[in-house]
Formats: sequence, structure tokens, C-alpha cells
Amino acid sequence: MFRKLFEIESKFEQIEQCFSMPEMTADVVRFREMMQEHNRLLPIVTKYREYLSAEAREKEALELLEMGDRELSELAAEELAAAKCEMASCTKELQILLLPRDPNDEKNVIVEIRGGAGGEESALFAYDVYRMYSMYAAAAGWRTELLSVNETELGGFKEVSFSVEGAGAYSKLKFESGVHRVQRVPQTESQGRIHTSTITVAVLPEVEDVEVDINPADLEIETCKSSGAGGQHINKTESAIRIIHKPSGIVVECQEERSQFKNKDKAMKLLRAKLYDIEKTKRDSEIADERRRQVGTGDRSERIRTYNFPQGRVTDHRLGMTLYTLDSFLNGHIESIVDALIAADTAEKLANSGGES
Repeated sequence: MFRKLFEIESKFEQIEQCFSMPEMTADVVRFREMMQEHNRLLPIVTKYREYLSAEAREKEALELLEMGDRELSELAAEELAAAKCEMASCTKELQILLLPRDPNDEKNVIVEIRGGAGGEESALFAYDVYRMYSMYAAAAGWRTELLSVNETELGGFKEVSFSVEGAGAYSKLKFESGVHRVQRVPQTESQGRIHTSTITVAVLPEVEDVEVDINPADLEIETCKSSGAGGQHINKTESAIRIIHKPSGIVVECQEERSQFKNKDKAMKLLRAKLYDIEKTKRDSEIADERRRQVGTGDRSERIRTYNFPQGRVTDHRLGMTLYTLDSFLNGHIESIVDALIAADTAEKLANSGGES
């Protein structure tokens, strides 16, 4: 591990030297790539240097102990213990920092929420979860943009797609994919009975043009008049876009903008994300199948979380974690479960790596 850390520090220093070269600042694309690599390596190098500093103090303390001076020995013993403690702490943190990173972690995301079992109540809950993620994103300083929505008469969402733009958006939201279950008395229930409904959430990393090769000949693009609220303009202008990717059968729609060009751009962004997700799923499936055979894990996409309104609780079934702060959670304060999921994933990776990086 420490040989790898030495190599990382050397690479980091080379990058810093490159920043002073005029030809580097003239190449915007190259400069951006180097800056991203610099930012990725910075926390590793910082922690490694903290370890080296503690190691140096440990060596000095041992030398003082060997001198045999009584007063110095007491101080040296304290310094030795503190240095060993810091070295152990740094080692654990470095093991985590050196774990293989998800290449999508720093990407923006596209979130899709769809009503499942439960009809209108499911659609109403889909809106609640959309609102929850929007408030969480706002608190994190991220920007959200609505891509597509299919509303119901009561204000629910049969389905909604929106983008989230911000540093680390995918790393925080990727564990939200799966089935979310709600237990509450629906607005349409006259006898006060508790119903159980479900929605599905998909979190897709936003894909750049270069990552997915889309042949224009494979696309069938239709324009039509937008539907829903929006005044006279919506009924007169064919600004809505519907794109069919013929090889996969994927259909995407967007009508949120008044400009046909902007709607097409958003629809293509959504199509690229979906096609990328299909390819990523294919690549990951063999690894996932092998892992299930080895450790017998279940499918995490089934009922990942339950929101129980009568008891005011939210339970994440992957963690076995229950919070009795449902109102706060639905107002976007989901950090405790998000952080716990990230910590559990990190611990699992460490266990699978045998503590080695």
C-alpha cells in the first residue's frame, strides 16, 4: 500500500509542476483533466503526508527513549503513543481512500420516479418523493431541472424524470434506486383504512455524448403539441418532442420547454442515460451473478425502504435502520440514511478486499 502511496504522491507533485507551464494553461481541455486528477489525488496525498509526519514523530520519540533521560522519557512515551495512534488512524483512512472508485460518482444524475401498485395513492407518493429529492438537492447546493412529467388530476405523478447537477450527486443518490413502499391512509379513502402502495426510483448517471454512440438513422423523432397546463402557447405550438430508439425500443418524451430545440436536447440527454444504463447493466450483471453465487446476497432493488405514516417512521431494509422522523425525512433531510448507506458500502468493499488496497 505504501509503495502505491509513494507513486501517487510523485504523480501529484508532477501535476502541480505542470500547472506552472504556459502550454498547460493554454490547453483548456487538458488543464481541466489535470485539475480533476489533482482534486482526486489531493485527499490521498494529504492523508499520506499526515501519516509520514506521525511516522517521523514516532522515530524521534523512540530515539529519545533510547537516550535514557528520565524526564525526556516520559514526554517521549506520550509522544510515541500519540504518534502510533495517529498512524493507525491514517492507515484506516488511507485504506478507504485507496478503494476503487465508482467512475460515475462525480457525475450529474437523472432520476426517474414511477408510480407502482396503488393507483392514485401511488402517484401522490411519487410526487412526495420527487419533492423530497428536490429539497435534498437544494440543501446540497445542487441544481434540479424537470425533464418530463405525467401528472394526475389530484396533483400526483404517474411518472417524472428530472436531472440533478452538482458535485458528487451520483455518489449520494445512487443507493436510492429500487422500490419505495408507503403505508398511509389515502386522500381518497373515506373509511380511514391504511393502504400500502409502491413507487419505483431509478438513478442514472448523466452521460456525455462521447460515451454513447447513437446512430441518427436509428432514431424516429416526432413533434406534437404539448398537453397540460401552460396557456394558449402550449396548444398552438408543436414544441413537444418524442424520440423512439428503434434498436432498443426505448421511447423518451419531453414537453417542459417552449422551445422544440430545448425539448429535443433534454430528450436526447434522457435517451443517452437510458442506453448507457442498459450497457452498464450488461457489464455489471456477470460480476453481480458471480458475487451472488459466492456470498448469497439478495436483490437489493426489491422494497428498499418503507415510509409508514401512522407510526411516523421510515425504515431502510438494507440497513435495518429505522428513523421516527418521517416528516423531516420527506422534507429532504435524508442525510442520515444516505451517509449510512455509503458507510455500509465502504465497509463491504473493505471486507471484500481483505483490508488491502
